[in-house]
Amino acid sequence: MLFFIFKGGVVMVPIILASIAGAGIIVERWIVIRRLYRLNMEAFSKACLEMVEKGRWNEALELCRQNGDYPLPAMYAEAIENRQSSRAELDKVLERMGNHYVKLLEKRLGGLVSIVGISPLMGFLGTIMGLIRAFMAWEKAGSDITVSALAGGIYQAMITTAAGLMVAIPYYLFYNYFISRIKYFSHELDDYSSRLLELLTRGRVL
Repeated sequence: MLFFIFKGGVVMVPIILASIAGAGIIVERWIVIRRLYRLNMEAFSKACLEMVEKGRWNEALELCRQNGDYPLPAMYAEAIENRQSSRAELDKVLERMGNHYVKLLEKRLGGLVSIVGISPLMGFLGTIMGLIRAFMAWEKAGSDITVSALAGGIYQAMITTAAGLMVAIPYYLFYNYFISRIKYFSHELDDYSSRLLELLTRGRVL
């Protein structure tokens, strides 16, 4: 591994640093997003809505507070506490809170997609630098050029391209996975919060 790093030249340094930063983002986001699914939102929503339908407000709030570290219970608690508000106001509250939690989940993903985009470009830069190095060696040696004289530049050209793609391809897959999970979670929040909104505002015009 060290052999390839040294042969890749100075461009390998930012590629390696980018890969380390990207790995840190992936691990951190993986933990955050996977943690969301420790709460069974279907079971929680069903239990809480049953309490709300029977007017057991304190029990519903207590259930929400017991699971207050998760987005849906926090949204439910806010809506139940403001249940006397109009439908439009409750809808805005739930929408605002939902957007807030989605933004928290998307945190640092912009940095990850930047790494995905820039890593191949750094690899291509290394390729150009390697080819320049090879042609300079060729120019210097003239008709006495040998394969070993060109090897250093060719090594750099190929290694940096491969390194950039080795970072970008798996990280892009992780990025798409995170985005898909966040979108699905966002739809779930909308669905479950709509159920509570319908129950709280049943019979209201606005």
